[in-house]
Parts: sequence; C-alpha cells; structure tokens
Amino acid sequence: MGLIVDRRDQEFVLYEMLGLQELFQTPRFADYSKDMFDMAIDLSKRISEEEVLPRYMEGDREGAKLVNGEVKVPQCYHHLHKVMNDSGLFTMAVSPEAGGQGFPYVIDLAAREYYVFNMGFLLYPEAAVGAAHLIEVYGTEEQKKKYMYKMYEGKWGGTMVLTEPEAGSDVGNLKTKAILQPDGTYKIVGSKIFISGGDSDLFENIVHPVLARIEGDPAGTSGISIFLVPKYLVNDDGTLGRKNDVTITGIEHKMGLKGSATCSMSFGDNGNCYAELLGQPRQGMKIMFQMMNEARLGMGLQGLGTASIAYLHALNYAKERKQGADILNMQNPEAPRVSIINHPDVRRMLLWMKSHVEGMRALVYLCALAIDRKEASEGEEAEKWHGIMELLVPISKAYCTDMGFRVTELAIQVYGGYGYCQDYPVEQFMRDLKIASIYEGTNGIQALDLVGRKMSQKKGANFINFLGEINKTLARYKDNPRLADISKDVQDAVNLLADMGMFFVQCGKEGKFLIPISNAYSFLNLMGTVALGWLLFWQSGIAYEKLDEICKQNNVDVNDKKAVAQLAKEHKDAAFYSGKIHSARYYITHVLPFAQSYAKAIKSQNLSMLDIPEEGFAIE
Repeated sequence: MGLIVDRRDQEFVLYEMLGLQELFQTPRFADYSKDMFDMAIDLSKRISEEEVLPRYMEGDREGAKLVNGEVKVPQCYHHLHKVMNDSGLFTMAVSPEAGGQGFPYVIDLAAREYYVFNMGFLLYPEAAVGAAHLIEVYGTEEQKKKYMYKMYEGKWGGTMVLTEPEAGSDVGNLKTKAILQPDGTYKIVGSKIFISGGDSDLFENIVHPVLARIEGDPAGTSGISIFLVPKYLVNDDGTLGRKNDVTITGIEHKMGLKGSATCSMSFGDNGNCYAELLGQPRQGMKIMFQMMNEARLGMGLQGLGTASIAYLHALNYAKERKQGADILNMQNPEAPRVSIINHPDVRRMLLWMKSHVEGMRALVYLCALAIDRKEASEGEEAEKWHGIMELLVPISKAYCTDMGFRVTELAIQVYGGYGYCQDYPVEQFMRDLKIASIYEGTNGIQALDLVGRKMSQKKGANFINFLGEINKTLARYKDNPRLADISKDVQDAVNLLADMGMFFVQCGKEGKFLIPISNAYSFLNLMGTVALGWLLFWQSGIAYEKLDEICKQNNVDVNDKKAVAQLAKEHKDAAFYSGKIHSARYYITHVLPFAQSYAKAIKSQNLSMLDIPEEGFAIE
C-alpha cells in the first residue's frame, strides 16, 4: 500500500468518473495520451516516495534560517530541488512554447498530489512557476526573455508580494508606492510581511511581483499596479548585476512549514529599489488574481494531499498496531490481541477520513478539469466550465483545507499518544496544514467571495449550471434500486442547497444583506458538504455497475453480502469498488445530514454575532 496517495483511486476519479480521456478528442489535447499521463504520475509517485517523504521530517527539524540578511534553507531542499526540477515535474502544465509539457491542469494537480504535503519545500519552486506564469501572460517580450525562462528552468525563484503590516487582507489599503523614473522604470518604497520564500539560497536570483500604488493614483484596489522587482538586477547580456535595494528584515517562527522562509521585506530603504511595471497601470489586482486563483486551488490540493498522506499513514498504523481483544471477546483476558483496525471506533475514524479524502479528490480534480474543459472548448461550453471553476475555487480552497485539517487531527487520534509525539510524521502533517486555511485569503474571505460574488455572477448562471451537473448524476442513477435510499438523501440535500440560493436572493430583495454576509461561512460549509455528497454518490453509482460486472464474471450473487465480502478478500477491484460504495453510504448517512443543520441555522436569521456588544465577549 502506498503511504502518500491511493493510486487506484486517482485512476478511478480521472478516467472512470471524470472521463479525462474525452480531452484527447479535442484539438487542444489531441497529441496527448493516457500512457503519457500515467508515466508522469508514476514518476511523481516514485520521486515522492523515494526522495520527498524520507526528507520531510528532516526539513522540519532543520528549518529555514536568516544568516547575515540572507535565508538559508534546509540542506536537503537543495537535493530535492535538483531531483524534482531535473525531472520536469514543476513545469508539466507550462506551455511548450515556454519550455513546459503543456499537460492538462488536472494531470499537473494529480502529479502534485504526491508531494504537496511537503509544502515547506514546495512553496519555493511553486511560487517561482506561478510568478513566471504571470510574466508569460502579462509581460512584454523583453520581460519574458529577461526573467521568465530562467524562472521556469528552476534557476531563478519567484514570490507573491501582497501583504503589508497595517493592511493585512485589506490589500486595497496598502501604502507601498512606486515612483516613475525618466527611463520608464520605477523605484519602489514600502514594507511587506508574510512573504513565502521571500528569500532563499535555492536560486541564483529571485523575481518579486510586488503590489504597489503609483504616486498620484487613486486609493483602494482600483489604484493598485504590479511590478517586477528582482533581487539582483539583470544586465543586457543576461548576467546578474548589482543587488537591488531589497532587505529581508526577518523571518517568522511558525507552528509549521518551518523549512519555508516567511519573510518580512523592506523595499527602497536607500531610495534605489529598481522595478518594472508588469502589464498596464492600475491593473495590479486583476493580474495578481490570476496567480491567486491558481494558488487557491493549490491550497485545496494541499488540504487534499496532506489529508491523503495522513489517512494512509493512519490506516497503515491501524493495521499493524495490535492492542486489545476483538469487541466480542473483550471479557476474555486470554483472547488474542487484534490490530486496532478491528475496533469499531477506529473504523469509524478511518471511514470518515476515507470518505472525505475521496470526496475532496473528486472536488479538486473536477475544479482543475473545468479549467481544462474551458481551454478545450469554445463559446457557451467554455463559458459554462469557466463559471463552474469560478464557483468551485473558494469551496475547494476553504472546504478542503478545513476538512483536510480535520483528517490530520483524526490521524493523530488513530495513533493515540504516539501520534502526538514526533516519532511519527502525523503531528507534522497537522502543523503544516493549518496555515492553508489562512493564507491566499482566509477561509472566511473565501466564503464572502462565494456568497458576495461567485453566486451572483452571470445572474446566478454558474450556480444553476453547477446544480445542473448534479441533477445529471441523479438522473443517471435514479432507476438503480440499490441507490434509491441514498439517491433520495442526495436529492433532498441538493434541493436544500438550491432553496438556500433562493433564500439569499430574497434576503437581497428585502435589504437583509447582513443575513447572507454573516452566514457566508455556514453556507460555504453547506455547499461543500452537499458537493461531496454528490461526488461520492456519483462514485457509488459507477462502483455498483463495476462490482456487478465482477460478480457476474465470478458467479457471485451481487445480493449475497457474505459472498460479495468474500470476493472482496480475493479480488482487488471488487474490494476497491466495495470500498467506494461503503464510503458513499457512510458519508451520505452520517455526514450529509449536517447540511440540514447549516440550513436551519442560516434560515433562523439569527444575528447574535452582530447583536452581541463588544463588551459582552469578556469583561476586562
């Protein structure tokens, strides 16, 4: 059993569920094949198991250090970067024109799922690729030649420089300014905080995309521009010149991701911080949001990937750890000790983890595939998939990082006291994942984005299209008698979600804007819960069909539970599909009902969070 990702489940989601192979029929992806994708994922699996996982705890123990104003990363990161960069894993989705392989984004995510748990390391190369993509889309030919290629090659790094001490998530309140120079370049003056990978000795040079306001431009987000600020200036012949006027003033001491340098940075202390405008003036937020959307889906992947490795480690431990007797022999002191996976409460935790990991994998992959389908389509079809992606990004980011964290917490619980100790990596999984619900826009901000913007885009067409996809699945399996009970449960939950959308519209008409705003996070959880219920139901429908075929081939009565269970012990695919069915049934029966609680709370229109006086929280 792999200890990072369930490869069989990946294949199921990609090809049996989402039908990725349909992309081969489109001009955009006609030159690709399943064999190519499988080879790329297998390469990522091998490198992650042989190189990334063994160095995971080492990077955490050593951590990043600030020495004489420069960041030194854990020594093992240099080895990891060389191995992974040479493999081409970081540029799988980059266009061939820019030196990449042009793979679908969903395959890039599937490969990244194997190593995304090591985010302390991964933030360095991922930020470089993300910043390079900004230059590819918005930069001049001169900027591409000057910066982009070396960033994609892994020689130069990149960052995303947004946050300021006073502004925080209120980016429009930033104070960093850009001063136009006679030659058309700019000088930057200001301070930034929480900059992941703001400096490192992994790269020869680092290019910082920095949000700043050109002197004289209006306040707020509409007046923000974006600039390229290199650590070292680049000469006309491509060699490195003087060090730019950029200072690393400190690195944070964090709960997790200790190998990642989260930097405080000062620009222009000596009045000589060189910068180049990227794109057009006052388009900074529009440009940065390209990188932000990619990063937010990447955070959803981090939630999924860390949950996956935590679940598989806990499952492996539960199979190996012997403790206590079987529950039916608890009164017999002579009864043999059994593996803890035999205990009902451990099984409950493992099945909760399994169902959430498999549901999150489907959600994140669907969101990524929506990007690919948009690229491969035209007209209304492209618009539809772009809209579904827009709707799913905040859910993927927020719901998967929150539920992923819950999975890591349960992994520790499965290990018991050992899970809380540093002998095993599960405590680090939890520490490293916690930040994912905070950065790239906190999950509360994701909820506000969903309710305040995404739900109303195109007059609600994106939400209607999303519900349409769910109803297609329900229609497909409505005549399967073995799905009748959970089909009704999912249909009721979907109706509940649709009704909540109408409820928010009515609140808007009545001027009750504080109801959806104050309950945005509850609504996001409602929608995430229903989305996973739909996706797991969809998987169970496929699994029933495939299990029926296997039973028929092996002369097993599909309605004979004991015979099917025995077949699962001998037939790997029968075990897999049986597991999918039980995951869906558990989730829809035990987790999906929480959607009703969210809806009831929202519809109560209770605003206690606003009505309570500030002094009522605690008396000094």
